[in-house]
Amino acid sequence: MTGPIRRFQSLPLRSRLALLVTTAVAVAVAAVAVTCWLLTRTQLPSELDTSLQNTSAPGATVQDAINNCVNGTNTSAPSGSGFAYIQVVLPDGTRCVASDSEPVTVQQEDLAVANGTEHQSLHDSTTESGTPVRVFTQRQSFVRPNALRADELAVSVARPLTEINSSLNQLALLLTAVAGIGVIGAGAAGLWVARAGLRPVDGLTRAVEHVARTEDLTVRIPVAGEDEIARLSRSFNSMTAALASSRDRQSQLIADAGHELRTPLTSLRTNVELLARSEETGRAIPPDDRKALMASVKAQMTELAALIGDLQELSRPDAADPGPLQVVALHDIVESALERARLRGPDLTVTADLSPWYVRAEPAALERALVNVLDNAVKFSPPGGSVEVALAERGELTVRDHGPGIPADELPYVFERFWRSPSARALPGSGLGLSIVARTIQQTGGQITLHPAPEGGTVASIRIPGAPTPPPETP
Repeated sequence: MTGPIRRFQSLPLRSRLALLVTTAVAVAVAAVAVTCWLLTRTQLPSELDTSLQNTSAPGATVQDAINNCVNGTNTSAPSGSGFAYIQVVLPDGTRCVASDSEPVTVQQEDLAVANGTEHQSLHDSTTESGTPVRVFTQRQSFVRPNALRADELAVSVARPLTEINSSLNQLALLLTAVAGIGVIGAGAAGLWVARAGLRPVDGLTRAVEHVARTEDLTVRIPVAGEDEIARLSRSFNSMTAALASSRDRQSQLIADAGHELRTPLTSLRTNVELLARSEETGRAIPPDDRKALMASVKAQMTELAALIGDLQELSRPDAADPGPLQVVALHDIVESALERARLRGPDLTVTADLSPWYVRAEPAALERALVNVLDNAVKFSPPGGSVEVALAERGELTVRDHGPGIPADELPYVFERFWRSPSARALPGSGLGLSIVARTIQQTGGQITLHPAPEGGTVASIRIPGAPTPPPETP
């Protein structure tokens, strides 16, 4: 059974569809033909019985049969060329066969009618030559010539069953021929339907092969209708558009990363070359300049390390598993991030008003995101300025600085990778921090927005689903 299934599955799709259509039609035609033949086989004997019951032997034929008994000609085995076989059955079992009739074997049912115990009988029998017949025997009144009264005799009227069998055989041949023609026509129609129905699939296949061969993701398949093929075409177009967008973003990421890496690498190379030339020529660099040069090298290496770390963070797909989520106290994580922010801005006043709020997140990733937000606030705050952090009772975390703020036309781009406002290009950073923050917050089911503060500066609002109390521990 496995072999035929595998062979069937190895056929082309249009061949399988044509074969399935042909098989379905063949089964349906065969079922209809067999049902028709069975109904006809049931109906024809019923029609024959009705015909026999409505037939009565003519008096002349009955008299002819009696005369054959008197003359002793019943055993001549006539040819039986008549339409029906007629004979008279006597109570002792003797049969009087009419001329042009073939003798029919007398059955017990015939004797019961001849003896008067039954009025009529309908049964099967055979002729002396073995031909199967249907026999109807009934008591029939017969007036003898020159007689004053009528006698009742058992008269049998028989008709051969071969006429039914012949009709059934002809019907079987006719139904077989019609079924064969129907199956052949169904096969041709199924093949045509398969070709016509799969023509859009052929177009889709050519498009996919073209994309695989040329990597041209701009190919689009024309869509018409609302059927499954149209849905498949729309899905393919959406897939190629998503792939093209992903490839464009990847190319842009590589280009932006190269651009961002080029600046610190160039500066680092220049500083290292100055140090190397000083060693080669023996001309010492003044201590203050050497100290500043080493500080610059250290800062550039730190910037490179931070940039590489950010790139590694962003290299993970957006749908990647962010790690095991657990219930954490957001206010504790904010407090830890504030300690690091105060170290980076010792001349700033950082105030915090934190209400308890528990969320489900990855602690390390969430703390890194909050540190990035606070770093931005510290970096853009003027010397001696302040940063206000508040965690409201409904779980909204706000970080407000008093820096130059973000122009309204730049707000839509702040979460894009490597995007930096013109005013921030001279400051350290890679432009990846807010991208990492946005993805981390989204992975926890929350959202982050930036908007200008009423009196200058920027307000970062973070909302993460949670509760003011931790959920009960499950045993």
